[in-house]
Amino acid sequence: MATKEVFHGVPGILRPFKEFIASKNIRKGDQVVYYGMPGTCAPFVELLAFALRTLEPEQIFVPYLDETRAKKIGYIDDVGMQARVSPISLKPKAVVIMGGLSMPDAPVKAEQVKALIGKYPGAAVIGVCFMHMFEKAGWLGTISFDCLIDANIDPVEVTRK
Repeated sequence: MATKEVFHGVPGILRPFKEFIASKNIRKGDQVVYYGMPGTCAPFVELLAFALRTLEPEQIFVPYLDETRAKKIGYIDDVGMQARVSPISLKPKAVVIMGGLSMPDAPVKAEQVKALIGKYPGAAVIGVCFMHMFEKAGWLGTISFDCLIDANIDPVEVTRK
């Protein structure tokens, strides 16, 4: 039976993510592969990757679903986690699907993501989205997430002078 918990703020995204990854016994050298939109998903992937740095998995960012363009994510002193150019082979123990892929203008369909996940039997499947994007896009009927983190960023308050 699935349990649902509510957390707050950025730690409310990162801590449950790290706890779930740790619960799957993902450790040093195991791969966590993130699939997302270049630009919009990449900064969130870097935050998620930063949360896992002490577990020391090999972390990879894949733009859209194009695994030929995968980049290894590494720690850079005084900056944090950054995607780097690096030839790698993919053998994920965890697949992280970012919600930006489900946005209306994204060139990705839920069926493509489901097929991609099927290439990695046994890998944990994690969804990370904002504002119920997977639900709004109708992806929850196609993709079964082992863990779904759905954060809200509403309202957004802006003060200007």
